[in-house]
Amino acid sequence: MAKAFASAGDMSEKTISFTEIGEGLYAFTAEGDPNSGVIVGDDSVMIVEAQATPRLARKVIEKVREVTDKPISHLVLTHYHAVRVLGASAYEAPQVIMSDTARAMVAERGQEDWESEFDRFPRLFQGHEEIPGLTWPTTTFSDEMTVYLGNRKVVIKKIGRAHTAGDAVVWVPDQQTMFTGDIVEYHSACYCGDGHFADWGATLDRVKAYDPQSIAPGRGDALVGREMVDAALENTRDFVESTYKPVEQVVARGGTLKEAWDAVRAACDPKFGDYAIYEHCLPFNVARAYDEARGIGTPRIWTAQRDKEMWEALQG
Repeated sequence: MAKAFASAGDMSEKTISFTEIGEGLYAFTAEGDPNSGVIVGDDSVMIVEAQATPRLARKVIEKVREVTDKPISHLVLTHYHAVRVLGASAYEAPQVIMSDTARAMVAERGQEDWESEFDRFPRLFQGHEEIPGLTWPTTTFSDEMTVYLGNRKVVIKKIGRAHTAGDAVVWVPDQQTMFTGDIVEYHSACYCGDGHFADWGATLDRVKAYDPQSIAPGRGDALVGREMVDAALENTRDFVESTYKPVEQVVARGGTLKEAWDAVRAACDPKFGDYAIYEHCLPFNVARAYDEARGIGTPRIWTAQRDKEMWEALQG
C-alpha cells in the first residue's frame, strides 16, 4: 500500500506542553508539531513563530494568558514557511518582524508554499478560513536588530543559511536562551526541502558559540540545560549530514534520484526512523539534497503539483 501523502494521514491531536526555559521565557511545544516561543518583558510580550492558522495561534495565546496579562507587542517569524506565519493575525501585534531575506521569500514563493503546505498538513490548517492572506512583516532587518521589552534586551539575528536562506534566531542574553526556529530540532526530522546542506553545520556552530543554556527548537521538546542543548545540536548535525553525504556520493557517480533515495533510507532509517514527521520529510529532503549536490544552489519552489509528482516518483 502506498504511503499517505506527506502528513495527510496524521489527524491525531497532539498534547501541548508549555515549558519555562528561563525566567519569563517559555516554549510552546506539541509532540513534534511546530513550536512557538514566548518572551515576557517588563511591559509587553514577544511571540516567536505564529503557528499555521489563527485558530492554532489562539492556543498559544491561551497559554500566554496563564502566565501574564501584558500585551503582545512583537511577533518574530524566523522564516517564511506557511505553518509558521499564517496565524499571525490572531496576535494583533503592532510589530511583525522578519529578516529581509525571509520577506523576499514570501514575495517570491509564499503563495506557492501556502498551497503546498495546505495539502501536506491538513490537520495544522484547521480554521484556515480565518487566514486573511499572506503574512507580511511591518519591520525587517538585514543582519541583526535589537528590541527592548522594557529593560529586557532581545537580539534577532541572521546567523547563516540552514533550514531556509532567511533563517533568523532570537537571543535573550540575560538568560542565555535562544529560539532557533527550524535550524535546530529535537527528536523530530529536519525538513530540508528548502534547505542549504553545505551551510547548515556552520550555522549550528554559530548557535553553539552563543553557549546557550536553553533552546526552544523548531520542533520537539524544549531544551533546558547545556547537556540537552549540546545533544540536540549534534543530533541535528548528524541528521543533516546523514541525509546529504549519501546523496553527494550517488551524484558523484552519476546516479539517479531513486538511487539517492535508497542510499538515504539505508543511512537514516536506522537512526531516525522513529522521529516525528520523518516519513513526511524524507522525500523532500532527498529531492533538495539531489539538487544541491548537482549544483542547484537556490532551492526550487515547491508547488502542490510538484510535491505530488515527486512523492509519487519516490514513494509510489
